[in-house]
Amino acid sequence: MADSLQEFPDDWTRALAIVAHPDDIEFGAGPAVAQWTAQGHEVSYLLVTRGEAGIADLAPAECGPLREAEQRKAAVELGVHEVEFLDGHRDGTIVYGPDLRRDLARGIRRHRPDLVITFNHHDTWASGAWNSPDHGAVGRAALDAIADAGNRWIHPELSDEGLEPWRPKRAAIAGSPRPTHAVAVDDEARERAVRSLAAHHRYLEALSEDPPAERARFILNHLLASAAPCFGGRSCVAFQIV
Repeated sequence: MADSLQEFPDDWTRALAIVAHPDDIEFGAGPAVAQWTAQGHEVSYLLVTRGEAGIADLAPAECGPLREAEQRKAAVELGVHEVEFLDGHRDGTIVYGPDLRRDLARGIRRHRPDLVITFNHHDTWASGAWNSPDHGAVGRAALDAIADAGNRWIHPELSDEGLEPWRPKRAAIAGSPRPTHAVAVDDEARERAVRSLAAHHRYLEALSEDPPAERARFILNHLLASAAPCFGGRSCVAFQIV
């Protein structure tokens, strides 16, 4: 991590968070989203899958709808009211390529955000642990889709759909091992983020024997404390801005 993190730019109105699975946003950026919506920013979600392969004792046909419902509940806790799920991409086997880039560029043109938020696409986490291939595929495709969305000659079928080119100002990568900026988070945003992550109740039960609310608080307390020494000791969420 950088010795000093810069203040996250505030010159934006709309953000689109693009991630692979339900819970990715809440694990990596939930407190920041709560802080932003409280300040009047608009945030929408675009999820590539419904996380249908994410709970070992639930078949995908049962798991997908359950996790979609949990994600919608979690989003409301953070002040997010537009949550979109793509079809045609399978949890655990998402493939980076032109089809995924097109689907994400379509979402960017439709939502027309100033800011795209995505999840760590690097091979590893800051701890050195290996990252999910789904995170890598979606994060990289989201960054490439920003350029795609601004070029009418890439995926020309989007123009045929009536979606005119749009280029966001920047992208912010949550969970990156190479953060550059941070968002200070107050106590109210922290509590909303805890409730939001805890809304992934069945998923958290599958990860730990701890009660979901306790597990959510532990995870987010660690998230908010980890970058604080590089941000004047303030509780914060770190991002890599590109």
